[in-house]
This record gives sequence, C-alpha cells and structure tokens, in this order.
Amino acid sequence: MRPGARRLRAGRHARPWLLLAPSLLGLALFTYGPVGQVLLRSLQVRRFGRPAEFGIANYQALLADERFLRALGNTAFYAAGTIVPSLVLALLFALALRDSGWLSAAIRTLVVLPMMVPLVAAAALFTFVFLPGVGLLEYYLAPLGLAGFNWLGDPALALPSIIAVTVWKNTGYYMLFFLAGLAAVPEEQIDAARLEGANAWQRLRHVILPLLGPTIGFVTVIAVINVLVQVDHVLVMTGGGPADSTNLLLSYIYQTAQQNLDIGRASAATAVSVALLFGLATVSLRALERGMHYES
Repeated sequence: MRPGARRLRAGRHARPWLLLAPSLLGLALFTYGPVGQVLLRSLQVRRFGRPAEFGIANYQALLADERFLRALGNTAFYAAGTIVPSLVLALLFALALRDSGWLSAAIRTLVVLPMMVPLVAAAALFTFVFLPGVGLLEYYLAPLGLAGFNWLGDPALALPSIIAVTVWKNTGYYMLFFLAGLAAVPEEQIDAARLEGANAWQRLRHVILPLLGPTIGFVTVIAVINVLVQVDHVLVMTGGGPADSTNLLLSYIYQTAQQNLDIGRASAATAVSVALLFGLATVSLRALERGMHYES
C-alpha cells in the first residue's frame, strides 16, 4: 500500500475519535473522574494526625450505622410509594387525554403544570399546605372531622406526605412520555382488536401495553433515578426528620458529608447508592424486555 493511501486510511480511522474527543473529555472530567474520586475516597480511612489508610472500614461502619439502614428502608418505601402511583396515574391520564381537542389540551396543561414548578418552590408551597391547624389541607379536612394531624411533624405521616408531593410533581412529567409512546401505537391494531370483540381492558393489556414496552422501560428508569436524586423537597420540608423518618439516601449523604464532615463514609454511601441505581435500572429494563414485545 502506498504511503499516501495509508495516511488517508489512518485519517479516516482517526476522524471519528477526533469528533468524539470533546464529549469524551467532558465525560472523563465531569462524570467518570468524580466517580473514580468518590470510589477512592470511600476506601480511604482518615484519622486525625495519621496518614490515610486504605481498606473497607468505611463500608463496615456504614453497614453498622442505624441511620444509614433507616435511610435505606425509607428510600425503599419512598420508591414504592412514588414510582408505582406516578406511573399508573401518568398512563391513565395519557390514555384519557390522547385524543386531540381543546378540552383535552386544557386538561393536559393542568396535569403538566406541576412539572414547571421548581421542586424547592413546590416544597415551600406544600409546607404551608401541610401546616397543622392553619394549613390549606386542614381547612378542607376540618368539616369532615379529619383535622388535627401534624402532617410533617408526625413520624408516621411525614414520609407519606412527601410521597404525595412527589407524585403530584412527577405524574405530569411521566405523562408526556406516555403520550409520545401512544402516538406511535398503530390505530389499525387497536381497531382490529376491537373488531375481534376485545374490550377496553383486553385492548390495553394485549395491544397497547406490549407496544408501549420501550416507553414503560424508559420511564421506569427515569423514575428510579428520580427516587435517588430528588432530595430538595425533603431538605426544605422536613430536613430528614422527624426522628429520621424522612431521611433518604441522598439526604443521609449530605448530612454525613456536610454536617458530620465524614467524607469517607459519605463517599461509601454514594458508591452504594450508585450501585443500587445501576442494579435497579438494569433489572427494570431486563424485566420489561422479557415481558414486552416490540413493534417491528
């Protein structure tokens, strides 16, 4: 092969990498670099006046920490209480509002409106709604004889109250994805099922849901990510209290790093959270891929 042809071939092979270089550099500096730094710090045990030692002592201390185990349990309860209702409501809204029209558009706007409100602003708003005795919720529940609850001060009610705010905030956002997925469902397949005598539930179960498999998988992963990264409303409304009843994994990490200044244990908790996030996302996608078929 002539030298000119070799240089031309080498240039063709190098061009894609040159085009990808800015993105790869950004990923290395702002994604994989910080992840590696967190993993390194999670294995460093620092004691006052001594050099750092490497080991798994931070992970051992983390698993022996009752506050971490409580935060892990709270996160699991929070995930079950937010993901399932949000996705079910979003799908129901999308099915009900898939037809175009001024009424559907108006209702769609009302459902999507909460996602336009910043999470911190929504938390501040609902803090006043949940105020005992004088809050808006108490005003409407008092005539029904259901007043007198301390929604954010009672350990049994604080986390369900935050779950309700999260469902209110995220349902409209997930509905947009389902609306886009429903737009790609062929109407002729639904009409064919209707002609075969399938009722609404059978059409939903055997036609619409299987064709929505990719959308459901994507939205499920987004919902799992939101469970682990949305913590602003918890810090604003309860700060993780009362008695750690609303302390989630991310708020535990924040308190451990910023308030207790235990960077090693906070890094170990971050590594555990990322591993859980990756595992849950993988399991969700695999389960949906086995249970759903895709349109060819």
